[in-house]
Amino acid sequence: MEIKGGTWRMLFLLLLGQLVSFSLAICNFITSLISNHGVDAPLTQSFFSYMLLALVYGPILLRRRQTLLIPWYWYLLLVLIDVAGNCLTIKAYQYSYITSITLLSCCTIPWVMILTRFALGARYSFWQFVGAGTSVAGLAVAILSDSDSPDVQDVSKIPLLGDAIAIAGTFCFAFSNVGEEYCVKKKDRIEYLAMLGIFGILVTGIQLTLFERKKIDAVNWSPTMIGLFAGFAAVFLVFRTTAPFVIKMSGATLFNLSLLTTDVWAVAVRIFFYHQQVNWIYYIAFSTVAIGLVIYSMNESSSDDDIAASTTEQTTQYEQLSSE
Repeated sequence: MEIKGGTWRMLFLLLLGQLVSFSLAICNFITSLISNHGVDAPLTQSFFSYMLLALVYGPILLRRRQTLLIPWYWYLLLVLIDVAGNCLTIKAYQYSYITSITLLSCCTIPWVMILTRFALGARYSFWQFVGAGTSVAGLAVAILSDSDSPDVQDVSKIPLLGDAIAIAGTFCFAFSNVGEEYCVKKKDRIEYLAMLGIFGILVTGIQLTLFERKKIDAVNWSPTMIGLFAGFAAVFLVFRTTAPFVIKMSGATLFNLSLLTTDVWAVAVRIFFYHQQVNWIYYIAFSTVAIGLVIYSMNESSSDDDIAASTTEQTTQYEQLSSE
């Protein structure tokens, strides 16, 4: 998939990023429904998601009959971090509110920018920082406007614990996103998705057998519950399939900036499914986030050029050492 032309490429990238954001919003919505049914099984939820990913991309990888471009143990390490991030985020819904979890997801952005700076040699311009800050500010406005809503008061919640779990999840996602950026930009997207699914099944399967068997037995596997788990796995597949394109065309930072609008898409879900009125400030927030994305995407080529130059320099040095 290759889009030429600066303006069209930027528009396509923004639209693709919003597709990723919308799919993540649906995942959050389904997760909240599962949590409202009293089910606390994040490993099981992740297991079915990775299984569907492996069923789709595993046969494609086997059909190629080629050796792995990245050693398997690096994929295992990346999956361990990714599984931890998914499970921690899902677990956070048991204790905190969707608005708080969405706001805390902003923590991923500065960590990704730091990691890509040191791991991939990316450099960010002043306007990129302005774009990132504008997007974060827009989402903060959206969250704060919802903080006084009467439906967020729940005595069964432990917000501080949920917030701490969500922050830990964003830290894992920062490492996972940077690793994914390296895999899809320097290696192969299909291989990454297939190995993510295969090792995801292995890791979550072992963990749920050890830690979640009693919770699985306690679940009432009604048609509604089965549909929720299946729906989450299907939307997770869309999210994982689309995300590498955004990361490959831009980077992990713009990818996470695009996910900031997940809260706005979640509001749209609430309107159509719950027929609830939304504060007008949300529309201002969406515009602010969109402006931030445009500012960042118009200047994102500089960081890509720095990464490419750094990679070329490292490759040249390696070839010189090899020839000696």
